[in-house]
Amino acid sequence: MATATITTARGTGSVRLAHGEDWLTVCERGLLIPGRGVAVLLPDGDQAAVFMDRAGQVYAIGNRDPFTGAYVLSRGLLGSAGGRPFVASPLLKQRFDLATGACLDDDEVSVPVFAVRAD
Repeated sequence: MATATITTARGTGSVRLAHGEDWLTVCERGLLIPGRGVAVLLPDGDQAAVFMDRAGQVYAIGNRDPFTGAYVLSRGLLGSAGGRPFVASPLLKQRFDLATGACLDDDEVSVPVFAVRAD
């Protein structure tokens, strides 16, 4: 019988997002898997997509794809273009810069970005 090993973030600690004037703890850092996103339901009913890249940097953007209205960005694929980390929407494949929220394929579109503290 074979077993699978999943590599998670090094160290322990929590991931917190700036929400209003507070910092909201959304998960333990060790639960994030590099290259995969997780959706987070915020107290006001909005959603964030949290990602950790392979270097261990954590990002959070709005989870709503502005082109379709679907809450799916947390399911997108991570990549980089010109040294800028992005997530590509799983639906229409538009790319969103994880640091700024800007759409790399349409200068007039962006998603919200949340400040992140990852211990």
